[in-house]
Amino acid sequence: MITNKIDHSNTELDLVLDLVHNVYGYNFKEYNRKSVKRRIENLVIKKQLNHISDLIPMILYKDEFINDFLEAISVTVTEMFRDAFVFRYFRKEVIHKLKIFPQLNIWIAGCATGEEAYTVAILLKEEGLLHKSQIYATDFNNNSLKIAKAGRYSIDNIKKASKNYQNSGGKVSFMDYCKVEQNLAIMNNDLKDKILFSNHNLTEDYIFATMNVVLCRNVLIYFNKNLKNQVLELFYKSLDSKCFLVLGDKESIRFSGIENKFSTISESAKIYQKE
Repeated sequence: MITNKIDHSNTELDLVLDLVHNVYGYNFKEYNRKSVKRRIENLVIKKQLNHISDLIPMILYKDEFINDFLEAISVTVTEMFRDAFVFRYFRKEVIHKLKIFPQLNIWIAGCATGEEAYTVAILLKEEGLLHKSQIYATDFNNNSLKIAKAGRYSIDNIKKASKNYQNSGGKVSFMDYCKVEQNLAIMNNDLKDKILFSNHNLTEDYIFATMNVVLCRNVLIYFNKNLKNQVLELFYKSLDSKCFLVLGDKESIRFSGIENKFSTISESAKIYQKE
């Protein structure tokens, strides 16, 4: 008798996600299902395993494996001054509104390997605001945070960053903000000193300071609707009155629980101001 092979992968996926949550406190159960499954299946292939469930003993008995798992799940695609028009608009329409504050707290949520944090530091420096600013750059991936803290990037990445920087309205040469050693560009210490890189889990952790700006670009697209609303509410509570939220180009507060709590500064640049 011919029988159809049963696909147990979704059950296995649930078991793995529940285990990661229960053992390590990372909740990926409300991430976009297809995206999480694809990334975990790629990890299974990388580890030369046969099934998603083969990850279970590794999660239970190999403490260092969680770093591999988080690396597989996290999205580390970023670049300096990415979507240059956003930062050009930010310079033109937002910066002057920030100058009234005696102290600025900026949160880069989901900072990956840190390029956007250095982007914001450069922009603030050029606009005369870095001296009174504290940038908080957070991510759940400790490997990415290690790269971010070092602030050492390939020359190829810096070439693209330089072009983006000029298109964003940069005022000098991008190379003024880094030095080159052995084919690496090392970001200047005056920028690093204003950035605090730390581990923060958007799905589990709470607010840690009152913010004037929150940038979370191209992270929410990996969440389901419920988690997206939860995180947007976290950003709302983190922001001071009349302060700013910046999202990614495929993201929006439309049809969310906070839509009526913000005014739109620019829908194309995804910049919103808390009422």
